[in-house]
Amino acid sequence: MTSLRLAVALLALATPVLAQDYTAEQLQALFERQKQAFSAAQDSGMGQTRGLKLVTVQDVSSESAVSVQSQSSTSGESVTTAAADPNKPLVFGQLDPELQVNLHIKFDFDSAALSASEKPKLETLCTVLRTADINVIRIVGHTDSSGSDDYNERLSVLRAKEVARHLVQECGIESGRLETVGMGERFPFNAADPKADENRRVEFQALS
Repeated sequence: MTSLRLAVALLALATPVLAQDYTAEQLQALFERQKQAFSAAQDSGMGQTRGLKLVTVQDVSSESAVSVQSQSSTSGESVTTAAADPNKPLVFGQLDPELQVNLHIKFDFDSAALSASEKPKLETLCTVLRTADINVIRIVGHTDSSGSDDYNERLSVLRAKEVARHLVQECGIESGRLETVGMGERFPFNAADPKADENRRVEFQALS
């Protein structure tokens, strides 16, 4: 029976789905594979390994000290999340679709506020991140191709920060474990249709 469950889990991982559709065990397995891919790419010095391509990206919206004001906090406290050095080009890990952990969160138009109706999508992810052996999680905001490049990049990083705020304030994840970055429309999940709904997503990468 155990072997059957394992086979079913591996079959599910072969087909890209959204993070809220994974079990905790499947998410843990994906994050472990991500860590292995990033480690292999760094060790090889080639910038590319199975499942991962390291891409140097210029002019990316990221901050070394990102202050995120809580949407629901009554204390007025902000959360600081670590991110890439804004004075250096970002080396972004472009994971193959089968290794990606994507969350499709519906935001209001021109808004980065995380609504109460969308928070349940993060519950399993919160559970996994609290217990998994992961030192650094990168939260990547992505958009579709509607709107200008600057607008999409700004919106994507604000939404990544809002998810980071939720992880810290409502899930108890240490802020020092989080990086936030906005990629705008650079890396569509559905490259054949840049305006597709699934391109508007928040991606999670286990860097180490």
